[in-house]
Amino acid sequence: MIESLLVANRGEIARRIIRTAKRLGIRAIAVHSEADADLPFVAEADEAVLIGPPNPALSYRNTEAILAAAKSTGAQAIHPGYGFLSENAEFARTVEASGLIWVGPDADAITAMGDKINARNLMAAAGVPVAPGTTDPAADLDAAVTAAAEIGYPVMVKAAAGGGGMGMGVAVDEAALRTEYDKVRAFAERMFGDGSVLIERYFPQVRHVEVQILGLADGRVVALGERECSVQRRNQKLVEESPSPAVSPELRSRLLAAAVRAGEAVGYRNAGTVECLLNPATDEFFFLEMNTRLQVEHPVTEYVYGIDLVEEQLRVASGLAPTFDPDALTPSGHAIEMRINAEDPKRFLPGPGVIRTWVEPAGEGVRVDSGYTEGNTVTPFYDSLLAKLIVSGATRDEALDRAKEAVAAFQIEGPKNNVPFFAELLTNEEFLSGAYDTGIVSRMR
Repeated sequence: MIESLLVANRGEIARRIIRTAKRLGIRAIAVHSEADADLPFVAEADEAVLIGPPNPALSYRNTEAILAAAKSTGAQAIHPGYGFLSENAEFARTVEASGLIWVGPDADAITAMGDKINARNLMAAAGVPVAPGTTDPAADLDAAVTAAAEIGYPVMVKAAAGGGGMGMGVAVDEAALRTEYDKVRAFAERMFGDGSVLIERYFPQVRHVEVQILGLADGRVVALGERECSVQRRNQKLVEESPSPAVSPELRSRLLAAAVRAGEAVGYRNAGTVECLLNPATDEFFFLEMNTRLQVEHPVTEYVYGIDLVEEQLRVASGLAPTFDPDALTPSGHAIEMRINAEDPKRFLPGPGVIRTWVEPAGEGVRVDSGYTEGNTVTPFYDSLLAKLIVSGATRDEALDRAKEAVAAFQIEGPKNNVPFFAELLTNEEFLSGAYDTGIVSRMR
């Protein structure tokens, strides 16, 4: 097993990785910006290194500073968490070239899945269903118009190098496409340094369902069930649950088999997620993208399968067998995760500030993965995620009851936060029924 681990991230995910590392007797090393010096993950690490100012380009995305920290502390491995450098193939290559262990998929898999067009083509070749769309980037507006006419409106205009729900636009006709194409292309060039755009069929009523995969050290790829991720604002997730209330046993079998094929097609190792769009009317699903990293919502899978995904990541990176029997994976119960963000609960606009009160819920089936505590300052430099509230139960109804109690008990004063949104959601009949889709939040607003 790895003996010392540098966590190249911050907030709740750094704290969560550090917790597992220390449980396993691994020396945990944190890196942090000046803005994060007082956060819990820094205090809880065995060692912490200041790597730069608040600007993430000069700290959490500063590869030279992170590698220097690894060298100075004698770290054996680097875990990138999610976001920042987690899906940066060049960083993964540099880490391994430096003689360190990269806790994640290899750089070739990251590269293969990082370009949405290339990923779509690879998946289609592997027999994974993909939505109608372009097999090459739409080189210009005329090419986009031609492609959209062939695919049929409405269409989704997407940044080929995008991710996290960013760099997308919907066009219902040619006039809208002309506007969205220029907008997405400019955004992609600015945010990702790559203006490539793909055109894909857009499904107005659809569910977002994903499968957790794990590529084992022996070369096998296993699927650890599915997660429902349809409660979203601006194409970004707010709630995830497992199992999906929309997935039947027959559909689950097809979905998980397709996800395993997706992983096998790129020789996948370590944790990853195959994201799909599901048409609930027909039970058809289509590959959306593969996230080559640990997901924000991994705790719901941990509850349902009774495993620690970070531990499994570390075991794969160390060349060790998993803690579970890959041939006897048995899910149990139901889990729901709510992303507690520093944003107002109506328009979901960020609201940083000093946390005056922070009281976390507790009790049976309740887990809080938090990045902050009372007295900390939520700054505007990073993602608005404060914590993840995860609840579990023997059934979905039991998990929902615990969710209502936990949300009512979660007290945050200071920065704006979306806890009231979850209180509203947990009384929404559409959500409670399980028969919801990605439009549920817009209908609530």
